[in-house]
Amino acid sequence: MSRLRGAVLAIVLLGLIAPIVVGLAETACAAFGVLPALGRAEWSLDPWRMLLAQPGFASSLRLTLVTGLGSTLIALALAVGFCASVPGRMRWLAPFLAVPHAAMAVGLAFVLAPSGWIARALTPLMGWGQPPDIASVHDGWGLALMLGLVVKELPFLLLVMASGLAQLPVARHIAVGRAMGYGPGVVWIKLILPQLWPLIRLPVWVVLAYGVSVVDMAIILGPSNPPTLAVAVVRWFSAADVAMILPASAGALLQAALVVVCIAGLWGAEVVLRIVGRWWLRRGGRGMSWAPGLQVARVGVCGLMALAGLALLSLLVWSLAWRWSYPMLWPERWSGGLWMSAMWGKALIHTLILAAVTVGLSLLLAVFWLEAEEGRPRAGWAEALIYLPLLMPQIGFLYGLNVVFLRAGISGGYLAVIWAQALFVFPYVMIALSEPWRALDARLLRVGAALGAGRWRRLLALRLPMLLGPILTAAAIGVAVSVAQYLPTLFLGAGRIATLTTEAVTLSSGSDRRVTGVYASLQAALPFAAYGLAALVPAWWHRNRRDLRGGGV
Repeated sequence: MSRLRGAVLAIVLLGLIAPIVVGLAETACAAFGVLPALGRAEWSLDPWRMLLAQPGFASSLRLTLVTGLGSTLIALALAVGFCASVPGRMRWLAPFLAVPHAAMAVGLAFVLAPSGWIARALTPLMGWGQPPDIASVHDGWGLALMLGLVVKELPFLLLVMASGLAQLPVARHIAVGRAMGYGPGVVWIKLILPQLWPLIRLPVWVVLAYGVSVVDMAIILGPSNPPTLAVAVVRWFSAADVAMILPASAGALLQAALVVVCIAGLWGAEVVLRIVGRWWLRRGGRGMSWAPGLQVARVGVCGLMALAGLALLSLLVWSLAWRWSYPMLWPERWSGGLWMSAMWGKALIHTLILAAVTVGLSLLLAVFWLEAEEGRPRAGWAEALIYLPLLMPQIGFLYGLNVVFLRAGISGGYLAVIWAQALFVFPYVMIALSEPWRALDARLLRVGAALGAGRWRRLLALRLPMLLGPILTAAAIGVAVSVAQYLPTLFLGAGRIATLTTEAVTLSSGSDRRVTGVYASLQAALPFAAYGLAALVPAWWHRNRRDLRGGGV
C-alpha cells in the first residue's frame, strides 16, 4: 500500500500541481519579455510598460478589486447574519449551488436587463412605453456583476457555514450567553464566529480568489469597456496582434498577484479584528442590539435566492418563447422548435464526454488517495497543494500551460481539455469525498479483515457499497464543476471543442435570447440531473437492505 500511496502522490504532483507551476512559469517568462515565438529572448520590462499604457487599465484594475472584494464581503456578511438568525442544515440551497456560474449569469441578465422581467413588471407603474434607458447590466460600476457574484457564492458560503456550525455547540453557547444578558447576535459575534472562522477561512479565500479573477460572469454581467482585468487579459490573449501576448502575460501575472494581495489583506484584517475583538471581549459590555442587522440579512438572503429562482425560470421561459415583445410579462407565443433542432447536440455531446472522463478520473484518483492513507498519517502538505488550483486565478497559468501543451502536440484536443478541467474538478471531488470516507466506522473493515477479506476485497465489497451515496454526490459535484469550466475549455481546446458553457457565454453577447436560453438551460440542467441520480441510485441500490433499527428484513 505504500507503493500505491507513492504512486498517487506522484500522479497528483506531476499531473495536477506541476502543470500549474510550469504554466505560471511560462506566463512569467512572457510577462518579462521572453517569448521565442516572437523572436524575443532577452528579459525586459516592456510588457509591463505596454500593460500600463493600455486604455482603461486603471479602470479595469479598480473594477476588479471593487467587484471581487465587495461581492465577497457582502456575501460573507449576509451568510453570517442569516446563519445567526436561521439555524439549520440549509439543504434547500443545494439546487442554487449546482447551477453553473454562466447559466446563473445569463438568467440574471434576462431578469435585470432594461427589457427584462423586472422592467416588464414595473412598466404599468412607471408608465414606460419602451425599455428604460438604464444600464442595469454591463454598468460602469460593476454593480450587476457584484450582484451576480453574491447570488452565486452566497449558497456556497451558507452551506459551508452550516457544515462548520454542526461541529460547534451553538445552542449551548447561545443559552449561556443569554443567561449572562447577551443578545443572540452579540453571542454570535463574540463566541460563535471566532470559532467558526477557522473552519470557513479556506472556502472564503476560494470565493475571494474566484470573485477577483472571474471571467465568464464578468463577460455576461460586467462592464464591457473597460472590462475587469481578467476579461481584458483574455481579450489581449485573443487579439489579432500576437504582440499583445506580452502585455496579456503581464496582466495575467498581475491578476495572480492581485489574488495573493487580496487574500493577504483578508488575513491582515483577521489579525486586526482578533486584537480588537479581544479588547471588546475584555470590556465586558453587553453591546448593541444586532436584531435589525440580522433581520436585514434574513430578508436579503431570501430576496437574493428568490431572484436566483426567477433567473433560472427565465432561462426556461426564454428557451420556449417564440414571440415575446416588450412590455408583455409573458410570451405571446410559445414554441419548442429550438429544442427540437440539432444546433445544441454537438455542444451537449462534448460537455458530456468531458464531464464523464474528467469526473471518472478524478473520482478514481480520490478513491486511491483516500484508500492509500488508511492506517498511515495524512500527508498534510500534499493535501494543501490539492487546493492550489482553487486559489490560483485560471488566467494566471492557463496561457503558459497551453504553450507547454502546444510543444507537446496535445493542445486543442480532448486530452488537453480533460487534463485542464481535472485541475479544478479533482479538488472539489476530494473535498466532498474525504470527510465521509474518513468518518466510516473502521470496525466494519476490521470485521471483514477478520473474515479473511484482503484490502482490495474490503474496498470493493464493503467500503465502496457503503459509501455509494457520498461517492455519487462527489461525482455530481464534479459534473457541476466540469460543466461550468469556461477558460480551461477555451484556452486548451483552442476554440475547437465547443461546450454548452463556451457557447452560452458567446451567445450572451447579443445573440438571440431564445437560443441563449436553450444553451443556458441545458447547462443548468446537467448538474441537476447529476444530483438527481446521486440521490436516486443509492436508494435503488440499497432498496432490499435490512432495516437493522426496526429489526425487520
